[in-house]
Amino acid sequence: MTATTARIARIIATEINARPEQANAAIELLDGGATVPFVARYRKEVTGGLDDTQLRLLDERLIYLRELDARRDTIIESIRSQGKLTDELETKILGSATKAELEDIYLPYKPKRRTRAEIARERGLGPLAETILADRRTVPSELAQTFLSADVPDVKTALDGARDILVETFSENADLVGRLRNHMKDKAVLRAKVADGKQEAGAKFSDYFNHFERWATIPSHRALAMLRGRNEDVLSLDIEVDADDTSPVKPVERMIAGAYAISPSGTAADSWLMDVVRWAWRARLSLNLSIDLMTQMREKAEEEAIHVFARNLKDLLLAAPAGSRATMGLDPGIRTGVKVAVIDGTGKVLDTTTVYPFPPRNDLRGTQAELARLAGKHKIELIAIGNGTGSRETERLVADMLADMPAPKPLKVIVSEAGASVYSASATAAAEFPDLDVSLRGAVSIARRLQDPLAELVKIEPKSIGVGQYQHDVDQYRLARSLDGVVEDAVNAVGVDLNTASAPLLARISGLGTSLAEAVVAYRNDVGPFKTRRDLLKVARLGPRAFEQCAGFLRIPDGSEPLDASAVHPEAYGVAKKIVSACGRDVRSLMNDSAALKALDPRLFVDERFGLPTVRDIIAELEKPGRDPRPQFKTAAFADGIDNIKDLKPGMVLEGTVTNVAAFGAFVDIGVHQDGLVHLSQLADRFVKDAHEVVKAGDVVKVRVVDIDVKRNRISLTMRKDGGAPAPREQRADSTGFKPKPAAQGKPQTSTTQGAFGAALADALRKK
Repeated sequence: MTATTARIARIIATEINARPEQANAAIELLDGGATVPFVARYRKEVTGGLDDTQLRLLDERLIYLRELDARRDTIIESIRSQGKLTDELETKILGSATKAELEDIYLPYKPKRRTRAEIARERGLGPLAETILADRRTVPSELAQTFLSADVPDVKTALDGARDILVETFSENADLVGRLRNHMKDKAVLRAKVADGKQEAGAKFSDYFNHFERWATIPSHRALAMLRGRNEDVLSLDIEVDADDTSPVKPVERMIAGAYAISPSGTAADSWLMDVVRWAWRARLSLNLSIDLMTQMREKAEEEAIHVFARNLKDLLLAAPAGSRATMGLDPGIRTGVKVAVIDGTGKVLDTTTVYPFPPRNDLRGTQAELARLAGKHKIELIAIGNGTGSRETERLVADMLADMPAPKPLKVIVSEAGASVYSASATAAAEFPDLDVSLRGAVSIARRLQDPLAELVKIEPKSIGVGQYQHDVDQYRLARSLDGVVEDAVNAVGVDLNTASAPLLARISGLGTSLAEAVVAYRNDVGPFKTRRDLLKVARLGPRAFEQCAGFLRIPDGSEPLDASAVHPEAYGVAKKIVSACGRDVRSLMNDSAALKALDPRLFVDERFGLPTVRDIIAELEKPGRDPRPQFKTAAFADGIDNIKDLKPGMVLEGTVTNVAAFGAFVDIGVHQDGLVHLSQLADRFVKDAHEVVKAGDVVKVRVVDIDVKRNRISLTMRKDGGAPAPREQRADSTGFKPKPAAQGKPQTSTTQGAFGAALADALRKK
């Protein structure tokens, strides 16, 4: 272990609430090629039980801190090459904890274009600036007379040059810049204004046409909304600090003056220097620090948006599967018809067609007859209906058809079709269904995602699934990395059937990736089903290292080795067999016998390699081999006769499915083609800080209609038992979620319109 790694491990350990030796062990495993899911499940003894959340954070921070170290080395070498590196400066650089702090220190030494200060120094004005700053008894205008030359024809030119030198000096004082930045973070206000003539074109940003609030407390969704408004040339954004301070010398100016012992009411030199201080703030420091704060605001907002997207994606991927049942998928369409696909319990396509119940053909009876025929022929148990255009009309005709069918009747379920069209046109779909029309592939996807959401959604680019907030406005590399981690964790948490899993699903398994996943499928197609996990070593290019990483997450339900159906890793089969032997039973008969397994003392099976955490995991797995961590399947029952927003009335109690969770509330599909919003203050009869405390994507919930805005297509809902009474005072918020503070100096706090929704709020959760 290097000193650098040990130092990084200590920093990260504090951040993830772990011991340095735990962080260091995890770093060594990850550097050695292990994946987060593998380390979290199968190396608990090594890491002291770090979970996947801690390991993901460790992985992210490891990247940041190593980038910081690399930048630190570059800066030290740059300053050393200039002959300006001192022991004190090097210590300061080595002690910097963030990239921003590091860049502040480097600023005076950073190679830059020829500045006005450099030109002034070349003209011999450096001593003039230094003397005025050092000796306040001087009179600047008199001293400047002694520095006149061919390049400096008059006193004004001399003093302007001295000012330029001092402005650069003030602006490159890392300690001063750091204090000013912290002051701005605490006191700054972000002000948004509408650009001239953009009121109508930018109506969706109307909440921010004359808006301001503290920089430190801006929620991510509002920050991203305003940044988008600026990017679309609708809004102007400015950072203001101490705007309400009426004193002759602003706090920021006092901070700059104090750093150089400049007195606002001192000598002629002090008076001149105070003018330089004001100029340095207005012309240089204010601008640079405002850019810094705007950048930090964007990065913080992006981080929160990515976090929200990741949590929603995880909830969606781990939604309850309906199971291996024959399913009919319907992809609704009006003019183009309803696309129909029938699949068996394994997802194999049995039949496809297109029916035209709506205008212009209006073949309602023919459609119902055809759907009934397919349902009877293939013994359909589930009917999955996409939730896009024509969804409720399609659901109604299916309901009428089911009413005339004898029992047992299929269960109809509304399914999110987000991303289905993306999948239909993808190379993955083309390879899977080369002879199937693109329009019908979507119906197959809708049916399969009801059977097993995880297995189907992994085929779609995560950003196309539609549970993000401003996903196209955030750093795409960071977003992709975060979402890929979520998908990897979800797939490995559930595990997959080695003999039926698709290549895209296998590609998400620890240690495989696209190339090896395709090799596994090719071997399976050529040789036949895998009999044991060990057969994986016969796959081309799949060596011992990849086998170690992937084997525990792959299942063979009916293989020759019973333990292959469980999450017990092959490396621990010896321990598992000792446990079985201690019970005097055959492994197959012992599996699922909870009473016999709970009577065992796990400590008796601990050895030098496998500790108590692993032994307990093995016993738990034998109790429920291959257990699925996902919840039981259930679906919302939409109210009959409530098909569009015009059918809604305040006070209605409806059932719906949570489709998206944001920082300010949750969106719920109640079957009217427009999700309603349950604001954070309406999620429960108590204070709720985070909507995820109460709901997650995929939850079935009961809601009450509070308000309907048909013109703007907006629905306000509540889950409070009191029917939407005002929230506790500390949680009241305006339509954007902003809790107004008392106005300062009689100024209006915000022009945001009060109500259930604000235009920017609706835009914030518009699905991409």
